[in-house]
Amino acid sequence: MLRLKNQTISNMNKSELIAKMADDAGITKTQANAALDSFTTAVTKTLKGGGKVTLVGFGTFSVSKRAARNGRNPQTGAVIKIKAKKVARFKPGKELSSKI
Repeated sequence: MLRLKNQTISNMNKSELIAKMADDAGITKTQANAALDSFTTAVTKTLKGGGKVTLVGFGTFSVSKRAARNGRNPQTGAVIKIKAKKVARFKPGKELSSKI
């Protein structure tokens, strides 16, 4: 944990996020967990279907395609083929970016 001018900087895991959500919203941790699970499920299903999720002021979740490419095995230096795949992306919105 690092402190800068009365701010605490640390990483947050799922249980800490749930506790923070419950405290801020005045709900139980069980309810906050259900809300977070619902959010992640909805985002996952939308991305899997080829769509994107935009939260104005926060950012956009989308799917990006990575083309197949050649890579190298770091142990042997041999050329290997890396398959094309889809990856999830997050682009922060203007409001979030300005607060960071």
